[in-house]
Amino acid sequence: MDTNALAPQASPTPQAIPTPLAPQQQAAANGLALVRVTIGAMLVSVFFENLGKGAYTPAGYANVINYYVKASHSPAAWKAVIAFMASHAAIAGPLQAMLEISLGLLLVIGLVTRPVACVAFLWLGSLWVTEWGTSWTWELLVPVLASLGLAIGRAGRAWGIDAVLARRDPSSPWW
Repeated sequence: MDTNALAPQASPTPQAIPTPLAPQQQAAANGLALVRVTIGAMLVSVFFENLGKGAYTPAGYANVINYYVKASHSPAAWKAVIAFMASHAAIAGPLQAMLEISLGLLLVIGLVTRPVACVAFLWLGSLWVTEWGTSWTWELLVPVLASLGLAIGRAGRAWGIDAVLARRDPSSPWW
């Protein structure tokens, strides 16, 4: 038996040509897309909830963060970081608002999903640490880990703009 016949053949072009997904792979891609849209919708919803409560205003932002400084079981070093943010609430509040709405919308439409999901993982992870001892542990841990799964699984390649971009450049790490 010729073992060279089993070896992968070099592509005639520098980029691999995307092949249709097997039914099981398509089902997994659809599942990841559903999680991606859900996490994105959650972030958009949180943005509008916080906006309605005035949580992005300097006073509102400082009040929320100062509550966590006093009540949470976060490490002292982390409490120092968030206390600094509370003391600069006029800047930090609007930045948080822009981050949450941007992450949410980009996840919903599936654009540059991998880096966006990585940022969502870090952002939600920071919120999870901030809330230690003040809320149910799993409340934020599930979306944190789901965001990591979205980045690993390239969740924008189904039901997202990344699917169109991947046809042009399938080897890009961005989608």
